[in-house]
Amino acid sequence: MSSIRLVAQTREIPPVDDLLAHTSAARPMAWLRRGDGIVAVGDAPAAVIRISAGQSRKRSDLLADAWREIASDADIDDPVGLAGTGLVAFGALIFDEHSQADSVLEVPRTLIGRRGDRSWITRIRAVDEDFADVPPSVPYGPHWAGRVGPGAQPPQGYQQSVRTALDEIERGDYGKIVLARDLTGTVPGDADLRRLVRALASGYPDTWTFAVDGLIGASPETLVTAHERTVTARVLAGTAARGADPAEDAAASQALARSAKDRAEHAYAVQSVLDTLRPHTRSLNADENPFTLELPNLFHLATDVEGVLDDGASSLDLVGALHPTAAVAGTPTDVALAAIRRIEPFDRGRYAGPVGWIDGNGDGEWAIALRCAQFADAPDDASGARRVTAYAGAGIVTGSDPESELLETRVKFRPLVDALA
Repeated sequence: MSSIRLVAQTREIPPVDDLLAHTSAARPMAWLRRGDGIVAVGDAPAAVIRISAGQSRKRSDLLADAWREIASDADIDDPVGLAGTGLVAFGALIFDEHSQADSVLEVPRTLIGRRGDRSWITRIRAVDEDFADVPPSVPYGPHWAGRVGPGAQPPQGYQQSVRTALDEIERGDYGKIVLARDLTGTVPGDADLRRLVRALASGYPDTWTFAVDGLIGASPETLVTAHERTVTARVLAGTAARGADPAEDAAASQALARSAKDRAEHAYAVQSVLDTLRPHTRSLNADENPFTLELPNLFHLATDVEGVLDDGASSLDLVGALHPTAAVAGTPTDVALAAIRRIEPFDRGRYAGPVGWIDGNGDGEWAIALRCAQFADAPDDASGARRVTAYAGAGIVTGSDPESELLETRVKFRPLVDALA
C-alpha cells in the first residue's frame, strides 16, 4: 500500500477563459494547447515524487511504479470524465539517466481545466486532510524582459562539435546524433512567468505549451498520448526555416520534402518509435510518407503514429519505453547517448526529456521538452535575478553542414528568445 493516500474530487464549473490567470506567477504549472488544458492553482502540492541521480533502475520506471501505487490507493470522484480530470500529476523527466537533474511528478492540490466549452475544477487532498480553500486568481504582474547569451557551448564550439560527429558518423560509429547548444541569462527576480507561458501559447497555439517545475517551453513534438487504450505519437525530424514571403515559403517547404538528408533523418526517428511501440500494441499504423508541419517560424517533416494498447501499459510506461527517441538522441540510441555525453559540454537536464501529465487511469499526454528553458527555483541572493538556461538542437547525419546546423538551432531558439524579450 502506498504511503501517500489521496482523495480527488472533480466538478464541472462555468467556462474559464484564461486558465493561466489561476496558476502561480513565480512557479506556474500548466499544460496548454489551442486554448485547452490544465493548470495547477496555488504553490503547495498535495504530493511530490522526486527521483534524483544514482538510481539502480531507470527513473521513469520508478516514477511509473510509484504512480501506479498512489493511483490504486486513491479515492477518485470524477463525474466529468474528460481527459485531464480526476487525479492528475504533472511530470518533467531528465533526458539522460546520467543527468544530475531530478525527474519529478507533482500532484497539485487544485487544478482548473478546460476542453472545448467545458471547464472543471479538481481538488486533491491527503486522506486525513480537509480540502483547502481555492485561492483566487491573481492579476498578471508587469511586463518584463529577460536576456540570454552564449552558454557552455558557444556557436564556434557547436560547429566544431558537429564536425566531430560527422567524422564519427563517417567512421561508422553511429548513423545519427542530435547535438544541442545552450543560452544562459537572467530574468527579473519578481518576473511573472505566466507572461512567458502566455506568449508561447498565443504565438505557437499548435504546440504543447508547458510549465512544470521551472521548465517552460512550447514543444511541437508529441512523445506519446494514451486515452482509453488508444495510443498516438507524432514524430518530427527534419527542419527548414520559413521563407520571408509566400514564394520563399513554398520553396523552403518543397526543398524540405525532397531533401534526402532530412528524409533519412526522419526515417530513423519514425522507425525508432514503431519498433518501441509495437510490443505494447495489437495494431499500429503510420503514414508511409511524412507530411510537412507548418509552424510560425519553421517547417518540420512529421509522421503521426496511432495504435491500440493491449498490455495494460500506462502513459508513463510508454514514456519510459520510447524515451529517448532517435529524434532527440540518435541511432543507435545507446551509442548516440554516449557520444552526446562526450561531445556536449553541459548536462542537458530535462531538455529533450519527457514533459506532460498522467491521470489515475494511467492515461496522459506527454511531449518532448523542446523550445524550452529551465528557470532556477529562486532568485540569486547576490544579484536578485533568476537564472535561466535555454536549449536547442539539431540532428546530424551524413550530409549535415556545421553552419547550416548552427542556423537551425538559431531558428529553434527564436520562439523562446522572442518571448523572453
